[in-house]
Amino acid sequence: MENKQKPSEETKREWHQDPHNWIWGIFYYNKKDNRIFPPKRIAWMGWTVNFANPMSVSVLLIALVLIITLALQKQ
Repeated sequence: MENKQKPSEETKREWHQDPHNWIWGIFYYNKKDNRIFPPKRIAWMGWTVNFANPMSVSVLLIALVLIITLALQKQ
């Protein structure tokens, strides 16, 4: 049976600081982290997408399609 317990703040901090969870230093990819928008490497810069989480990728794609659709309607 899978453990559905939420990770502690310390665990989240460790994941965030682990260079193996960052592809090319900019793309966050951590299968253990179920957050949709974890903080960027430099936290004050906002949030990023967890590319290992299918929900994160879906939200990103929906947002991009919406932005492109709205931009094309303005023309």
